[in-house]
Amino acid sequence: MAQLGTFTADDAHELAVVTRSGFVESRHVGSAVVLDQHGEVQRRVGAPEKPIFPRSSLKPFQAIAVLNSGVQLHGAHAVLATASHTGTMKHMSTVRAMLATAGVSEDALRCPPALPQDEPTRTDMIRQGVGPQRIAMNCSGKHAAMLLACAANGWETESYLHPEHPMQRAVRDTVERFTGEKPAATAIDGCGAPVFAVSLVGLARGIARVRTSSPSSPFAIYRNAGVLVDAVLEDPWGIQGPGTPNTLVIERLGVFAKLGAEGVMAMAAADGTTVALKVLDGSGRAATLVGLELLVRAGALDRGDVDDLLPELGLAVTGGGATVGQIEVSSSL
Repeated sequence: MAQLGTFTADDAHELAVVTRSGFVESRHVGSAVVLDQHGEVQRRVGAPEKPIFPRSSLKPFQAIAVLNSGVQLHGAHAVLATASHTGTMKHMSTVRAMLATAGVSEDALRCPPALPQDEPTRTDMIRQGVGPQRIAMNCSGKHAAMLLACAANGWETESYLHPEHPMQRAVRDTVERFTGEKPAATAIDGCGAPVFAVSLVGLARGIARVRTSSPSSPFAIYRNAGVLVDAVLEDPWGIQGPGTPNTLVIERLGVFAKLGAEGVMAMAAADGTTVALKVLDGSGRAATLVGLELLVRAGALDRGDVDDLLPELGLAVTGGGATVGQIEVSSSL
């Protein structure tokens, strides 16, 4: 049995609970780390030094690797390169425009076909008899950006997801430079791209460096990171979708936020205070709440602003059509 992996239940700390009619029905445990605005560890919860797969929380580094390769990405195109999008028509049309710039068709995408997560768009496709499409998969923007890098550099496109392809070697180098860590493991993400295991401390360090980068930096890698952050703050609809947690947090609070599958979340406030967390059971339903709470306690966000947003994050527990409980921060956090 494989032993190398994330922290164990013995390492984890209770992050959130789910209540129903005054009874705690479920508990989410995990690990988290908070870095202050100077990049120093302010708080540890659980075992944030142990490696995890950040999953889509690595996308900012993947997008920066594309920019570093010489590709010019601006506005929504830059956002889609780092997105876990819901597949609205606007998302898909943006990805098609990126592919057209690369001079390749949708068939060049190597992410698996999917139906959109956006319910109206998915319903329309089903009614029209349209099945799963690669462009509707939530990682299609990242894949299109990688194909742009291949086109710009004359790299072979058929195997752009292979770990030894120049594109993926560039991603690994970017991850190492921003996180300050050598990956503890490499695996295949749900979209088919390599994913690199780093600690939550490393992930937070990397996201903090991205968030505090400037488009006017004398160093190209940080200029590109600054371009990416500015694009996400300008067009937050692209990073997930209208009304979704990542998009709402960026729109309303100015927080650079990037979710990852299996209960991962990374958030960086405007002053550089950064949180990275992993929910051990893989559920992401409490991740946004816990991340925001940790930023509030660190003094990076206003409690009132966060409280105003919480009703829009889908935290209510219902019974018989009425609200009977909620997902809430653990009293032991």
